[in-house]
Amino acid sequence: MKVSLLSTTPDALTLLLGTKNTRLGFDADPATWTDAQRAEHLAYMRDTIKSSWEFVDYVFKIEGVTRAFTHQLVRTRAGSYAQESQRTVDVRESPVLKPDNLAPDLSLLWDAAIKAAMETYSALADCGVPVQDARGILPTNMTTSIVAKFSLRTLHEMARVRLCVRTQGEYQEVFREMRARVAEVHPWAVDAGFIEVECVATGTCAFPRYGKTECKFYDPRMDLDALKTEQRAKFWAGEKQVAVPVAKGGRTM
Repeated sequence: MKVSLLSTTPDALTLLLGTKNTRLGFDADPATWTDAQRAEHLAYMRDTIKSSWEFVDYVFKIEGVTRAFTHQLVRTRAGSYAQESQRTVDVRESPVLKPDNLAPDLSLLWDAAIKAAMETYSALADCGVPVQDARGILPTNMTTSIVAKFSLRTLHEMARVRLCVRTQGEYQEVFREMRARVAEVHPWAVDAGFIEVECVATGTCAFPRYGKTECKFYDPRMDLDALKTEQRAKFWAGEKQVAVPVAKGGRTM
């Protein structure tokens, strides 16, 4: 598996800070700020409205991954994708990724099934069956390549669950590599906590039913069921409160 960062938004940090300032009517140019000022405003942005984050994009090339993984990846609707086609490309030479936790007898069973599927695909194609029809016999774990574009906001939202141990191992590995590629060009995106797993970002568990019984990182303090019940009663029994935010110095309350 290999993850490459093909492109990203030029001068992303200045643009990110600038779009937030435009929304709040703040005239100071982020390009002139000190590192300390930028860090301060980044920390503020991390905990406020995320619309400005959509101005920063990342385009990744992800190679040597299974179609089982890409089927999950493309369900992230706020993304753009270009994937190797099995409709027009003869893929009989493409590798099939075998799980590394199979017992020896099950490994032999796996190998036999894959061999039969690939030989059938090849025979069908050699007999003139269009590859778009022959592909129906192909294994889900056949490797592929995909180009994917996500905004910083989408990466932020994906990270909350796709870095979680409940996510399939291959997806965790790919997303860790995506995060590492972003850190190489924009260390601030990682250092300021924009791309972080749920339990680290919020101190709560994204999948508490799983976390309580299976996750080695789960902490009992993440169980907020009693607090949520108490808060629900207080919120719906109380009078409506309306905020009146005022922008000052590029920030609101």
